[in-house]
Amino acid sequence: MPTEHLDVLIVGAGLSGIGAGCHLRAESPGKSFAILEGRERSGGTWDLFRYPGIRSDSDMFTLGYAFKPWEEAKAIADGPSILRYIRDTARDHGVEERIRYGHRVVRAEWSSPESRWTVEAVRADSGETVRLTCSFLFGCTGYYRYDEGYTPAFAGTERFGGEIVHPQHWPEQLDYAGKRVVVIGSGATAVTLLPAMAEHAAHVTMLQRSPSYVLSLPARDPIADVVRRVLPAKAAYPLVRWKNVLLSTLVFQLSRRTPNFVKKVIRKGVQKQLPPGYDVDTHFAPRYDPWDQRLCLVPDGDLFKAIRRGDASIVTDGIETFTERGIRLASGAELEADVIVTATGLNLLLLGGMSIAVDGRDVDLSTTVGYKGMMFSGVPNLAVTIGYTNASWTLKGDLVAEYVCRLVNHMDEHAYTQVTPLAPDPSLPTEPFIDLKSGYVLRSIEQLPKQGPRAPWRLHQNYARDVAMMKYGSLEDDAIAFSQAPAVAAPAAPLAA
Repeated sequence: MPTEHLDVLIVGAGLSGIGAGCHLRAESPGKSFAILEGRERSGGTWDLFRYPGIRSDSDMFTLGYAFKPWEEAKAIADGPSILRYIRDTARDHGVEERIRYGHRVVRAEWSSPESRWTVEAVRADSGETVRLTCSFLFGCTGYYRYDEGYTPAFAGTERFGGEIVHPQHWPEQLDYAGKRVVVIGSGATAVTLLPAMAEHAAHVTMLQRSPSYVLSLPARDPIADVVRRVLPAKAAYPLVRWKNVLLSTLVFQLSRRTPNFVKKVIRKGVQKQLPPGYDVDTHFAPRYDPWDQRLCLVPDGDLFKAIRRGDASIVTDGIETFTERGIRLASGAELEADVIVTATGLNLLLLGGMSIAVDGRDVDLSTTVGYKGMMFSGVPNLAVTIGYTNASWTLKGDLVAEYVCRLVNHMDEHAYTQVTPLAPDPSLPTEPFIDLKSGYVLRSIEQLPKQGPRAPWRLHQNYARDVAMMKYGSLEDDAIAFSQAPAVAAPAAPLAA
């Protein structure tokens, strides 16, 4: 049978992939497309993670899609509400029927003579390899491994008599009611787990090697509540969205330019919410500057409330070994536990781990340079969604999807069949694609593409600037090459008798 061909093939049916499908339906309505999803359900992160208290670490007015207003009360929303929002969006915009579940993409090969990708996917139900072709490949897989979280090699784990759980693989039947729980970690997952588990556990201890910056925000946005009462949803939503964008940009810029001032402001906010005499400098004073790693947001100060009630505590120390009854610390003290949760981070994996080849040569993405934070030098007709590190993922996701629609429409208008970003001058300096000092980034730094010193090869982590460049800027510049497929020669006329 002939191989099925699509104009655009989207990989991943999570927040980004559903959004990409919606944009294609609205802005490139003549394009055929499908979404390949390796799992059996949509929602990506918001379906995979099931640990107690899972919620957004960005406000929903920016984590929500630009085209679909977030209408629920809470600005910092729980995981099930976000998953419902994503699936409602897919259904309402006619994208759900375009998703092919249980199709894990393993390889994509580009052919310049044919101006198309050949994509191989393995079906979960049969193990069969399915091949499709497409004119444009759109990766919406996020950037971490779905099948494996990161857990350091702790000594003595085999001796521990209780349960050890990683948040990425939360057991549905885990019973921690009335039990002593130790959560290892200090990031967004750990500060979410601590207050949620403290509601039922005997006590929850967050064991951290070093602290993170923790910022308390209202679960409901009071300004948004007022604006939504007086304006229709379609008018209120973009106003609140831009308010939050500008506020988060201000915090980020202040963190970069006046880190000591921001440190003092955050410390003062933390100190006000903790019991008098609490050792803030040991447990809430990181060794790095704000936004060298992501800030941890806690809605309505729930983390601090659990500590004040005595239901939870924080210990800052190293781990020497697991014991039969818990964890022995570097200080010599022992934390007794019935359940240990290793909230120790993620493993990065670009494009869901698929391999890429261009004209018969395998591509090592770590040798490429990013173009506008969404394409890679030397790789034609491929875009990926990688969200902001200093703001909500979807802000960038919407921009990338809109850009891809503009790009494929532009190629149709000019009869282009191939678009290839070019690398900057090799004498110019490059640095890692993701500018964070978080452990999950540093562990995988050698696997990541590079970014250049200036636009369009640099990620600015600035939404307003990216709106100007990606939504309204020119599609053709010196850093990208468009081309047309070579004309096929007509068959020679037969010789006269």
